[in-house]
Amino acid sequence: MNRLLRGGFILFIVLRYGLDELVLTSFQKPWLRVLARMISMGRDLTAPRGQRIREALERLGPIFVKFGQVLSTRRDLLPTDIADELAQLQDNVPPFPSEVAIATIERAFKRKVDDIFVQFDRQPVASASIAQVHFAVLKDKLGVERDVAVKVLRPEMLPVIEKDLSLMRMMAGWVEGLSADGKRLKPKEVVSEFDKYLHDELDLVREASNAAQLRRNMDGLNLVLIPEMIWDFCHTEVIVMERMIGVPISQIERLRDAGVNIPQLARDGVTLFFTQVFRDGFFHADMHPGNIQVSLVPNTFGRYISLDFGIVGTLTEFDKKYLAQNFTAFFRRDYKRVSELHIESGWVPADTRVDELESAIRAVCEPYFDRPLKEISLGMVLMRLFQTSRRFHVEIQPQLVLLQKTLLNIEGLGRQLDPELDLWNTAKPFLEKWMIDQLGPKKLLLELRDQAPQYAKLLPQLPRLLHDFLRQPRSDLEERKNLANLIAEQRRTNHTLQTILYLCIGFVVASVALQLLWHLDLF
Repeated sequence: MNRLLRGGFILFIVLRYGLDELVLTSFQKPWLRVLARMISMGRDLTAPRGQRIREALERLGPIFVKFGQVLSTRRDLLPTDIADELAQLQDNVPPFPSEVAIATIERAFKRKVDDIFVQFDRQPVASASIAQVHFAVLKDKLGVERDVAVKVLRPEMLPVIEKDLSLMRMMAGWVEGLSADGKRLKPKEVVSEFDKYLHDELDLVREASNAAQLRRNMDGLNLVLIPEMIWDFCHTEVIVMERMIGVPISQIERLRDAGVNIPQLARDGVTLFFTQVFRDGFFHADMHPGNIQVSLVPNTFGRYISLDFGIVGTLTEFDKKYLAQNFTAFFRRDYKRVSELHIESGWVPADTRVDELESAIRAVCEPYFDRPLKEISLGMVLMRLFQTSRRFHVEIQPQLVLLQKTLLNIEGLGRQLDPELDLWNTAKPFLEKWMIDQLGPKKLLLELRDQAPQYAKLLPQLPRLLHDFLRQPRSDLEERKNLANLIAEQRRTNHTLQTILYLCIGFVVASVALQLLWHLDLF
């Protein structure tokens, strides 16, 4: 019964905002197009379609808002106007009662909230579709009081999510079966991707572990503050963390009045993002303005504060190498190499003609390279490339979709802070350093260091193995023959080791020389 009522409400919102007209007109069945015209009679549908979709999702509630946020990242599937409108969705959700939050905390830790905290603010400071945050004061094991933030999951989220996801899967099946664009838009795949994101965010321990990893990675960079997790008080429904004090990044005038160097802040943001991507392969993938603050505390003045780690992106060494080589080829305008990389990676069919893909990529990139470098939008280039990818049946990798979404966030934020920001020039040192590290002697030494434990285990066993071999009973003739073979083999081994040593020395010398030349010429 509840599912029918929810389905009826969704149908009402679809009709109220004219989404039926948007969908039905793309269907191949003529009678459905006639039905769309009949239903739309008498309604005011003058607002742009993207705005109507955004407003409908906001009326349908937090889960659909979150779905719209995830959907906005799929610019490879959506028209630009709809993707831009969905990107404006924010988690402006009314808080749930503090009594419910307290009950959740007490159930999670099996203690009264007043026994856990010296002070607990009943009024939440932030509320989103998945959880809300309360400030508190906690006494640690040494008896020292410290300010903390307590993030509490919304109650009964899983049943609500499962119910709405079930309806989304059903609607996705209808759209895919009836719409001319249904299969290309991959609605079932999008709903499945949304399902994964939501269930990941519902486990707050996963978020806490993401924060801890980022905190370790960023230690010593002196650009960003990430709250410390209080592991004695981390549960799937509640996490307690260090309280951060900062000004929201969107309040630019307030930051400027406080003396923050805004252009430097923009450059630091780009530096931070590319460090996470190319150095660590582990990046905050939800960096919208609501999750970013700036510290005004004297000893950390001007540093970023990152919050909300429910969604992070990861890149393998292959992903990082692919991206770095692509960006380097873009800098050189070597579109043929970009095309070859797409085919080598397996993200386009092997029978794709290199010259056709090269021509399509050139058409995307050349208009931007003909402008001054500071006017180039890397996010726009990526978006155009994703649109071009439809023609060549490119398999968009989920981790790169997250990267593109985050890059668009970073670029938009950076240009809001400093319109003169040169995104590509800021990124260039990281690409240059990463490529040199991957191809130079440093990489060789690292690989040898990684393999050293295996060799260390084998070396002590060699004398015993040789001794056991020599102790085996044999005839004198056989022993002399085996000994001669062993001596000959040892000579060949020595010769091979000498050759390898000379080659390594030559490789290192040649690599250093090539890198000096490449460093001067690469960019």
